[in-house]
Amino acid sequence: MRIIGGKFKGRKFDPPAGKWPTRPTTDFAKEGLFNILTNVFDFEKIAVLDLFGGSGSIAYELVSRGCSQVTYVDNFYPCVAYVKKTKAVLEIQEEIKVVKSDAFKFIEKATSSFDLIFADPPYAHARLPKLPDMIFDNNLLKEGGWFILEHDRNANFEQHPRFFRQQKYGNNIFSFFK
Repeated sequence: MRIIGGKFKGRKFDPPAGKWPTRPTTDFAKEGLFNILTNVFDFEKIAVLDLFGGSGSIAYELVSRGCSQVTYVDNFYPCVAYVKKTKAVLEIQEEIKVVKSDAFKFIEKATSSFDLIFADPPYAHARLPKLPDMIFDNNLLKEGGWFILEHDRNANFEQHPRFFRQQKYGNNIFSFFK
């Protein structure tokens, strides 16, 4: 895993993910995604929610590009511990708020809203189809914000009323909602 752009560009991390129930976003997909986001968002001015954050790859990329308000949520303790350790190594303790929680419970109880929400849930998760509605029903997205859901080709969100774009990078598919 490496950071693609920003002040930590080129930094590599090797999380012990072989034993984790995670699937890190590939560098190829992450680079494509951030090429899109860079043209839309001023990272220094937005609050971001990273659901099912796993190894923290998306969170580190956001901070590297100037984001100082990232809320990382994951329920798997080894991932949470790894992100806390990596925050210390990068000296970005203030920029990333780490929350150990089930993402669906976090959504239901959240009191903040965000400019950008990224979710990379397990592709076979039974509640995956409900995730976009949960985000909007709980008012987690600020006016003008985007929700990006990473999934595989077995899921299709093109008929969702808030869907506006899909981007494919190999086996990684990002559906965009606003």
